[in-house]
Order: sequence, then structure tokens, then C-alpha cells
Amino acid sequence: MRYSFCLLLVGVCLTLVACDLSSNNQESISSKQDPLVNVIESERLEVSCGQCQFGMSALGCDLAVRIEDRCYFLDGTSIDDHGDAHGATGFCNCVREATVSGTIQGDRFVVDKFELVPVKQE
Repeated sequence: MRYSFCLLLVGVCLTLVACDLSSNNQESISSKQDPLVNVIESERLEVSCGQCQFGMSALGCDLAVRIEDRCYFLDGTSIDDHGDAHGATGFCNCVREATVSGTIQGDRFVVDKFELVPVKQE
């Protein structure tokens, strides 16, 4: 009887240890899936033409955002969606601000929300 109780106790302990190891392994796998993805929630950021204002390399004029001194081209909205890019307050001639939500995926920013802050009239 004492032998059976010991076996049962050892079996329960091994099962608990195995379950704990399994759940820890799942957490480490899910947190390491894509370290290059960062979520931005409704932050007011600088936006402009990546080539004309931020000095990024690419052909033509493309909308970009600056996040912590790093610039990313945008997916989900374009430079032409927000008026004349070459106008006086256009993205090719000045840096603007926008309230932005989305995710950094590698070297791109995927936009969920983009609200351009109006230019103050002087």
C-alpha cells in the first residue's frame, strides 16, 4: 500500500512538472514569433515625403513616418491621399503631424489609423 501511494505521488508530481514546462514553452514561442513587429496606438508623429524631407532612398515620392529618430515608409495610405504633395503645405515641402495607429513590420509601417493634423493658419 505504501509503495502504491509513493508511485501515485511521483506520477502526480511528474504530470504537474510536465504541464508547467509545456505552458512555459508556449509563452516563449508566442513572444518570439516576430520581434520586428511593434504596435503604435494613436500617437502624434511626424509624417512627410520620405525622399524629399526625411532623406530616405526610393524612386519617386512616398509617404513616411518618423518614429524615435527612425523613418518608415507607410502601407495603408499614400502621399496622394492627403492633398497636393507639392503644394505649400504638402508632404514634399514640409513635415506635418498626424495621429497614427498601426504596426512596424520590418522596415515598413502598416497603418490602421491616420489622421492628419490641420496646419495652423498664421
